[in-house]
Amino acid sequence: MTEAAVKEENKRIAKEYKELLKISYQALSSDDKKLIRKAFDIAVDAHAPQRRKSGEAYIFHPIAVAKIVAKQIGLDATAIAAALLHDVVEDTQYTLADIEELFNPTIARIVDGLTKIMHLKNDADISSQAENFRKMLLTLNDDVRVIIIKIADRLHNMQTMDSMPPAKQVKIASETLYIYAPIAHRLGLYNIKTELEDLGLKYTEPEVFQDIQTSIKESKEQQDEYIRQFSSIIDDSLHKEGLEYYIKGRPKSVFSIRRKMLKQNVSFDEVYDKFAVRIVFRSDRANEKFLAWKIYSVVTDHFRPNPVRLRDWISSPKSTGYEALHITVMGPDGRWVEVQIRSERMHEIAEKGYAAHYKYKQGNEEDGLDEWLNRLQEALENSESNAIDFVEQFKLNLYSKEIFVFTPKGELKSLPKGATPLDFAFAIHTEVGLHTRGARVNGKLVPLSHTLNSGDQVDVITSDNQKPTKNWLDYATTARARSKIKSALKEDQKDIAAEGKVILTRKLKSQKIKLDENTVNEMVTYFKMKTSQDLFYRVGSGNIDNKMIKEYANSRSNALYSFFKSKMRKKEENTDLYKEEVTQNYDELVFGKEQATLDYTLSKCCNPIPGDSVFGFTTVSEGIKVHKNNCPNAISLQSKYAYRIISAKWIDSSQKEHRADLKLEGIDRMGLVQQITQLISENMHVNIRNISFTSDDGVFKGQITVVVPNINMLTKLMQNLNKINGIDKVTRS
Repeated sequence: MTEAAVKEENKRIAKEYKELLKISYQALSSDDKKLIRKAFDIAVDAHAPQRRKSGEAYIFHPIAVAKIVAKQIGLDATAIAAALLHDVVEDTQYTLADIEELFNPTIARIVDGLTKIMHLKNDADISSQAENFRKMLLTLNDDVRVIIIKIADRLHNMQTMDSMPPAKQVKIASETLYIYAPIAHRLGLYNIKTELEDLGLKYTEPEVFQDIQTSIKESKEQQDEYIRQFSSIIDDSLHKEGLEYYIKGRPKSVFSIRRKMLKQNVSFDEVYDKFAVRIVFRSDRANEKFLAWKIYSVVTDHFRPNPVRLRDWISSPKSTGYEALHITVMGPDGRWVEVQIRSERMHEIAEKGYAAHYKYKQGNEEDGLDEWLNRLQEALENSESNAIDFVEQFKLNLYSKEIFVFTPKGELKSLPKGATPLDFAFAIHTEVGLHTRGARVNGKLVPLSHTLNSGDQVDVITSDNQKPTKNWLDYATTARARSKIKSALKEDQKDIAAEGKVILTRKLKSQKIKLDENTVNEMVTYFKMKTSQDLFYRVGSGNIDNKMIKEYANSRSNALYSFFKSKMRKKEENTDLYKEEVTQNYDELVFGKEQATLDYTLSKCCNPIPGDSVFGFTTVSEGIKVHKNNCPNAISLQSKYAYRIISAKWIDSSQKEHRADLKLEGIDRMGLVQQITQLISENMHVNIRNISFTSDDGVFKGQITVVVPNINMLTKLMQNLNKINGIDKVTRS
């Protein structure tokens, strides 16, 4: 580079820095400016030798990212400084220790989080993308600003991708649409989400993008004229009300128009709502709601509203903090037009997301972002190993429509559509969820699988003796509830295993055998288990009973058997005595809510194996065929033949719960029924499904349906019932 070119470039760098300070959304103190200046100087020094693929100095990239963070997202000086430094540790001689020494632990932590994301693999396959996404979100635990700066970094990379090879453009654009746009949406960064989607489309479907963009530009004059026409009709009425406001059109994004064209199978010209009319008014906080509805009244006086399309996000803001009144009216020329009514404060929150939400927050309002991050963090920490499922579930939660339900005291709670009373219970508090016994919705008792609707009032019934069961996973839909249930079930399994270890020690002692590591390893092999915890769990739950333990003891005395057993046993299966794990053997497939065992064949198109997420499809001539949920034919089958689909899942047959009907006969006495139910539910922790008793001249007959894991538990239950004073006979029907 010539000296003149270097001077020119330095001038541009200085200009960009001044602009960064000028456009910052937050008011910067002198200390803030010093911090940003220091970060800027170090970034310039560190990146001095580097150039981007376009040929310009690399420093323009961190400055551009910092400008997005400062203006479009509106974050604080710490975030701006971290944005300037976000590539320093990755690409230059500076270390994380240097950053911590030069600045502070917070900035070092954010830069470290961003560096970790850079180090993640960038394989093209979707499972790697999903795993990277999960790891990236785990950095939220350190600081949410890590994710926000990463979104800003991705936005600037998308804005400057022209000099990259086409294959890389498509890969980065696809990842952006799959991962980054949904996060921006959930954080309330609507403008950035829209830009990411449009840029994603620009590189994944360039011709489609270009066609729609050209059509939007060509129709702009026509749209402006339509908005002038619309405004002139209501201007007088709004002025008469003494309102300060402005009306402007907001064209829909290229991406959203493309989505409408595909969904409705129409051309660009046939998409009617290509833009929305936005009325932004000035108001103090106290009168916002009143004025919004006054404007609604004026608009609907002149234009006929579509009552189905009214969205009141002022009374019940979105979980992102978004507030507005959306109405769809029949505008001039008989066209439906969406009208968005917002105060200046609401408009700022819609543009900036949480930064503006914080700016306007007063008193002790709930900190929505922190609450959301905490819930997301819990879901991440307890997530299953399958990252694709996690991402899909997370994305569903991002885009799912919310419902609003009331607590008994009238407080409003937002839940995803399809939520159940169990989800509601865990949304209130983990302890409430774990001890849920039932629920009343609008005063009526409902099953835990009941689907809630907006406006429902939900009252959770709890009991100290209640514990989660495996069935709960079929009733819970939110990530928070499911992760808490899974954790509780694992703890329960550990408790049963611990009890099993004590029982096994006692039983072996009576056989003159000591429970040591060798014995445990022998028993694990003998009973074909995978870990010692499996063995203890099976003993604790009664699957391995006295008879089986005696058979094992007898086998020890057979030297020949022992010799062959030791030869056949695989060395690598030597298990750790204290390994805290209960392995699930997915060896049985059950269908429907009743978990029925039916005849089936595994489909050849996707070859499911035990443990896969699957569904059953009833064929005309070949019975039930089982497909994986992500089978290439799944979407087609589920959309065309939904009535033939049966839900299915793999279970561990040794842990399956079975219904059994018991008949009781005896002499009636006061308190007998209470003693029976107490023995079953509280003493033996067995679930009762149905119960009925009749008494005739002092003789009673009863019928009870119970749910037990195995025959041993049922036998034990029947023996204990027989011991109750007054019961003459207990039989299984």
